[in-house]
Amino acid sequence: MRFLSARLAMVALLTAAMLQVDAQTTRSKTTNTTRKPTTTARKPASTTRKTTAQKTNIKETDTNLVVKAVDTIPKVIAPEPPRELIKLDTVKKSMRSTSSLVRNPEKDRTPLEYEHIREEDATYVQTVWRELDVREKMNQSFRYRADEDDGNQRFINILLTAIRDGEITAFDAGITGEDDRFTTPITLQRIGEILVGKCKTEQVPDWVKDPLGQKGILKDTTICPMFNPDDIVKYLIKEEWIFDKESSRMFTRINGIAPIKISVDENTGIVLGETPAFWVYYPDLRPILARQDVYNSKNSGGRMSWEELFESRFFASNIVKSTIENPFNLYIRQFIKDPILRLLEGEAIKDKIFQFEQNLWTY
Repeated sequence: MRFLSARLAMVALLTAAMLQVDAQTTRSKTTNTTRKPTTTARKPASTTRKTTAQKTNIKETDTNLVVKAVDTIPKVIAPEPPRELIKLDTVKKSMRSTSSLVRNPEKDRTPLEYEHIREEDATYVQTVWRELDVREKMNQSFRYRADEDDGNQRFINILLTAIRDGEITAFDAGITGEDDRFTTPITLQRIGEILVGKCKTEQVPDWVKDPLGQKGILKDTTICPMFNPDDIVKYLIKEEWIFDKESSRMFTRINGIAPIKISVDENTGIVLGETPAFWVYYPDLRPILARQDVYNSKNSGGRMSWEELFESRFFASNIVKSTIENPFNLYIRQFIKDPILRLLEGEAIKDKIFQFEQNLWTY
């Protein structure tokens, strides 16, 4: 009995020990299974940190690239706008009447239309170029300097104002004045370059950095010559003489007017040459000239319009070129050097046109 009881006690102790070992193994398994999700949950955190670090690195590299690209782009300096070589001052209008007469402020005069001439009836046609000198006594109205409500009264100012306002179109006359067929329109800025030249850059003393002028400091400055209307003293007029057999009349039609630029040597003052600056188509200019009055030195009340002056031939001029016996299309000055003989040749051309009309009649 004692042996059985001791043996049962031993079995009980063994079973208790085995139960403790099983409990410990189950505890370790449960702890391992609970820790695994925590480790798997930490992995995404580490990956997010890596991705954010990579994104920040990429952003930093992108910003560096952008900064470098901005630094490499050259700075574009906007060019200075071209300076106006021809400045036409706006004349202030009178707020009170300066005349004792009641004048119509709105001059809405329109020129009469030309009489139609059929090509079949034009039995005689000649083209003539005339040179008009404003220094002659009969042409003093072309250089009248007064200002009135419709602007300055110089004829060149009337032309340039109409070009600036877009009422007429100016055409290039070519380098030597050979283009008189109204082929190439030009702007007022280009006209200024033709008449006075382009702006020049010269070095002058810098009195700000060198007030005493002892250091010899220079700076660049732009010098632009200004246009003087009184420098235009000649005009070239292109016209046609047409005999209409239907009405038995000789018609004179002006095609264009061109101010003449006189080139002078700055050092010696010698005249180098004369060339037309630009051409204006006269039929387009007629409505504008009809609104402008001409200065009358004899009677201010007996004024006429510029359109009436040209149509009535109230100006003095000399013929400098024609299509009569001129197969090489030359000016008279190109084959006759003596100025007196040039005038006589122009008068001979005028006489040939006159004699053609007179020979058509029998007395």
